[in-house]
Amino acid sequence: EELEEKVDQLIKEIAALIETSENGKIIRDGIRTVIVGKPNAGKSSLLNLLAGEEKAIVTEIAGTTRDILEENIRLSGINLHVIDTAGIRSTEDVVEKIGVTKAKKYAMDADLIVYVVDSSVPLDKNDLDILELIRDKKSIILFNKSDLDSKVSLEELSSDTKIIKTSTKENTGFDEFSKAVEDLFFQGKIGNDQEVMITNMRHKQALSESLLSLQEVKNSLINQMPEDFYSIDLMNAYASLGRIIGEEIDDDLVTEIFSKFCMGK
Repeated sequence: EELEEKVDQLIKEIAALIETSENGKIIRDGIRTVIVGKPNAGKSSLLNLLAGEEKAIVTEIAGTTRDILEENIRLSGINLHVIDTAGIRSTEDVVEKIGVTKAKKYAMDADLIVYVVDSSVPLDKNDLDILELIRDKKSIILFNKSDLDSKVSLEELSSDTKIIKTSTKENTGFDEFSKAVEDLFFQGKIGNDQEVMITNMRHKQALSESLLSLQEVKNSLINQMPEDFYSIDLMNAYASLGRIIGEEIDDDLVTEIFSKFCMGK
């Protein structure tokens, strides 16, 4: 009974650690964030605003950005690896067409897609293609140029995706954008400096193996199996955790434990 109580607590603690691994990876590597939208929607202005400097050329001419621009940005304690892409539209321009293909490819591999909508012009087939592109992906829609008369209704956009009214010209809506990113990836909470967080895949694997062994211990106790069975699984759990902290199991300890049991059967 005492062992079962301790095993239950260990299972709970290790499972909680494993759950931090996704957030840990995000904190370590940053969120791969791809900005998409039609030409002249405000994508490059968004990149410049987030970066705090002129990283991308911004003009009134549609299709200025034709290749990929990348920038690492820290937003309210969250690291974003931001990728600005060419405006997505049907085009016969060979160079622009390559940029559009790249934009779609980067979007498919993104952790987060930020779809910038020019709300001052009606939606068209290009917007429908982008809405299809972000379907079932973690995404946020920025209803941009909200300082102008809107030609787009919110109902025309996806109801399942967070929509935020923004204006890159007047720098509005971006506090809400930061909060939306936090909610999307951290359920509204970013771990504090005192929280243990798993950021290493090798550690996650060792914890998963240890958890499996402890669950076997639990099963052996429930089924009232002989002590031999759960002793083996306890040792395996210990060995898995030892690989994380660089602590190897002492051979004398193994010999001492298993000398008490008949393992031949």
